[in-house]
Amino acid sequence: MGENSRNIRLFWGLLAGLTIIRLYLAASVPLTPDEAYYWVWSRNLQLGYLDHPFMVALWIRIGTWIAGDTTLGVRLLGPLSVLPGSWALYHAARRLLPGSPWPQSGLRAALLLNATLMLGLGAATMTPDTPLLFFITLFLYTLSRAIDPELIARAALPWWIGSGLLLGLAFDSKYTAVLIGLGLGGAVLTTKRLRQQPGPWLALPGLFVAMSPVIVWNARHHWASFIRQGGRTGDWHPARALQFMGELIGGQIGLATPLVFILFVIGLWVCVRRNRLLAWLALVPTAVFVAHAFGDRVQPNWPAVIYPVLAIAALEAGWRIRWPVVSGLVITMIVCIQAIFSPLHLVPHRDPVLRLTGGWDEFARKVALQAKAQGATALAAEDYGLASRLAFTQNILPVIGTDPRWDLFRLPATAVAKTVVIEEQRHGREGQKAATSCREVRGQAIRCYAVHEPDFVTGVRLPERS
Repeated sequence: MGENSRNIRLFWGLLAGLTIIRLYLAASVPLTPDEAYYWVWSRNLQLGYLDHPFMVALWIRIGTWIAGDTTLGVRLLGPLSVLPGSWALYHAARRLLPGSPWPQSGLRAALLLNATLMLGLGAATMTPDTPLLFFITLFLYTLSRAIDPELIARAALPWWIGSGLLLGLAFDSKYTAVLIGLGLGGAVLTTKRLRQQPGPWLALPGLFVAMSPVIVWNARHHWASFIRQGGRTGDWHPARALQFMGELIGGQIGLATPLVFILFVIGLWVCVRRNRLLAWLALVPTAVFVAHAFGDRVQPNWPAVIYPVLAIAALEAGWRIRWPVVSGLVITMIVCIQAIFSPLHLVPHRDPVLRLTGGWDEFARKVALQAKAQGATALAAEDYGLASRLAFTQNILPVIGTDPRWDLFRLPATAVAKTVVIEEQRHGREGQKAATSCREVRGQAIRCYAVHEPDFVTGVRLPERS
């Protein structure tokens, strides 16, 4: 008992230390264009958006209400959410792995998830995956209580309803949560004890209630977001299947870290024979991503929805986790140090963090001041990430977004006579005079943009940073 208590204290001490590091990372590394895009969402809260559901915007709104329109404010809830998320996973493993010793199984599952680069670095950023992982871990906890064989069916009902609500909130974070729901449905239909209980069926109303804001928004906007995300299946290039499959596997080895990835794969294989519920929860999303990779690219972060399940499933293999956890934490720490301090002066195309985040402050101010000196009254950009990053970074001139996606926002359209148009240099418009301005770090160009002379532009004026 004394050894267990000591391990628990060490675990929570480690998690507290990791949280401090993630908060520092969140405050230190500049926003990516996508994060700035989600910040624009947060200044115009809706029930849904073209690219994703609303949850990431709501989290940013809460974070900026606490810490202001700062980099830390945008990302604040990410590092903080890992604490209750790890607590939930810690307790979920107790019931989802009935044959494993308690509390060791909970500690090991939470450690494995925290050792992945997906969570280690991802928790310090703000993307739809951040709230998704949080709600999936809470869902696993309530689900573990709902299927507890010691509970009578009536006592399990609140836990089933809670599972439905949390899965719906995960869907409100990212559409891939529906794959976990399909996996749960498969487990219920193939397990007599679960199929005959009222709980799984009564969870469905809670699920649809939680999903309803996103469904309502899509219904009011001609199903734009559902069509956009579902349309990804329309691109099909089977001749490149080996390339896409290699990218899928390589991406997961990188984001899980190599030794943790091996544990995930072995644990999933063992669960197919030992743990039907975990097998269903993990295999359905995995099968969808693998099938997609036979004809189109799977983005590395898409399988994030399975990581909490895999962190528990990995323990079914019975292997030691010390070196996978240590190696994962070391790799994550190296990446974090490089992201904050850049001790290795890598060229931009070899440093993805630098490529996305470097040089924005100086570039945005320089472009805005030059445009103002030319008599321009606004900046304009078609690329949503570029427009959002300019709006977040500088308050010298308003920013006009010309991409049609902005039409789905409750923002007024406007026409500006003297607007400087900025776009990536490779998309420069022929026949117009354009200067070149680059984002630079240590005197090295990261990416260059064509800056056109003042022109008449129609678009949507983006919110300004307060």
